[in-house]
Amino acid sequence: MKALEWTVTQSMAGLRLDQALAQLLPQHSRSRLQTWIRAGHISIDGRVGQSCKLRLCGDEHLCFDIAALTEAETAAKQNTPEAEAIPLQMVYVDDALIVVNKPAGLVTHPGAGNWRGTMQNALLHYAPELASIPRCGIVHRLDKATSGLLVVARTPEAQTSLVRQLQARSVRRLYLAVARGLVRSDGEVNAPIARHPRARTRMAVRTGGKEALTRYRVLEHFPNATLLECSLATGRTHQIRVHLAALGHPLLGDIQYGGKAAVLSHIDRQALHAWQLVLQHPCSGETMRWESEPPEDFTRLLEFLRAG
Repeated sequence: MKALEWTVTQSMAGLRLDQALAQLLPQHSRSRLQTWIRAGHISIDGRVGQSCKLRLCGDEHLCFDIAALTEAETAAKQNTPEAEAIPLQMVYVDDALIVVNKPAGLVTHPGAGNWRGTMQNALLHYAPELASIPRCGIVHRLDKATSGLLVVARTPEAQTSLVRQLQARSVRRLYLAVARGLVRSDGEVNAPIARHPRARTRMAVRTGGKEALTRYRVLEHFPNATLLECSLATGRTHQIRVHLAALGHPLLGDIQYGGKAAVLSHIDRQALHAWQLVLQHPCSGETMRWESEPPEDFTRLLEFLRAG
């Protein structure tokens, strides 16, 4: 298929171009459609380069140049990270989704100082088609030192669905976390998060930051430590780590937010594991649920704490 074509109906008259396209192509996000408009892949009566905010009058001829978009995406692949044969534990795979149980120590996607050896490099080896999808289908991330479940979209439509679910806060992400000190009862931290004003590799609770909400439930008490189950309502960078540190209960093993007091011989990373993921399948609408048992180092820490 080289192009999709429509005639704007009178029911769409008065809509912005991007709003009309959102109705015609509901499987794609508004931001993706706006990108295509600006790139000249959408024409109105043969004219490209129109504003996303252009108001339609009705009876215009719209054309989506799929062939040109495909060529542009092929060219974009030249800048895609290199595929690498890195082993991954696949928890679930179908034509729309991949659910990975990420080990601690594996960076989610390439960045400064980590251009190779990441989960994204590994995914491109397993599913080369991900090169044509923004961020290779990764819609949320886990810190390098955090283990557990992470979902990846294999198609643009699946990616749009997952992003919308995350925005609607309907994706359920549960984490096991071992916090320093005794957390007396269940609760939540509702505090905005932004980049730390001085330490640019850290985040901090700051007025004017992005909204962030973490709920937590006490599972088990140890001498001067607490096993928590944390639920993310939002997905800010380092959110659980920052919120628990702000609460006065930083994660064990998290030197960045807990200082030297967080150092333990039984775990050399923050004690955080993404153990449960629940979402609606982008194609079937079925509720899907996956669980991942804590890895060996996390289990070893719990055994040490239980021994008192």
